[in-house]
Amino acid sequence: MLACMRGARLLTSMVASCALVLVAAGCSGPAPQGGGRAARADLPPGLRYYLSLGDSLAVGVQPTVTGASQPTTSGYSDRIYSVLHAHDPDWRLVKLGCSGETTYTMIHGGTCHYPAGSQLAQAEQFLRAHRGHVGLVTIDIGANDPNSCIIGNVPVSKITACMGNSINETLSDLRTIMGGLRSAAGPAVKILAMSYYVPELAGWLDGMTGKEVAVLTERLVASYNRLLDKIYHHYGAQVANVFGAFHSSDFSDKVRLGRLGLLPRNVATICEWTWSCARSPRGPNEHANDTGYGVIALAFLLADPQLTS
Repeated sequence: MLACMRGARLLTSMVASCALVLVAAGCSGPAPQGGGRAARADLPPGLRYYLSLGDSLAVGVQPTVTGASQPTTSGYSDRIYSVLHAHDPDWRLVKLGCSGETTYTMIHGGTCHYPAGSQLAQAEQFLRAHRGHVGLVTIDIGANDPNSCIIGNVPVSKITACMGNSINETLSDLRTIMGGLRSAAGPAVKILAMSYYVPELAGWLDGMTGKEVAVLTERLVASYNRLLDKIYHHYGAQVANVFGAFHSSDFSDKVRLGRLGLLPRNVATICEWTWSCARSPRGPNEHANDTGYGVIALAFLLADPQLTS
């Protein structure tokens, strides 16, 4: 992964090159009989489903030219699906993600409408109805839970305490989510989750207080990701290291970035791969841009190379 992402000025071309390598590796050689259906011996012949779950990143949200956050077909789920479908046309993508979803609303509903009442209930229903034909589940959830602690004019002194109060509830909810998904999917279905990048690193551009918030938030998100990872692993899910792919802890290396000047690599990466440093009206917006979503998709694919084997 690091070899594919070294050098801020070549990010777009490198991500494209890495994606092409993955597709080529997955599609090279003679095609198996049956339209590629024999590529995965653990699934019976026929359609195989990729179920995408989570918050706005799973939806692929990006800001429009007027600044409104809208779903797109350029998110990481769509990128992953394009690679899977190129390898085997029997793949089908089902997106259930919900912009603004928290672990609580994923269980209880209230943010987006689902016939089953909540995203989790809808996912469990789908997994049971198509058991034996689900080849992949991806999930990202938990970023919106502590957002109120780090968005806006929150004093640095209150951020840690605020996040601490919400984390235990989030972890309990995540256990409920992962337990429900694993029970509905069965033990053999691949579930891939992701760690989060740190949009608040863009605060580095806002003077000394912004730098303090950026440093503190990076440490908190690193710890938060470790807690989420532990639960994901407990339920047999692998974790895409998006936090690492975005160089989130690298304050030491410096990158010169156009009008913004010389920046720590992690700050420059956030500015290049998300809308967090963009000028109004499109920014600041914490969602990934096209390049960022490509990097996230690549991190997922590298978390389980067997998906394209």
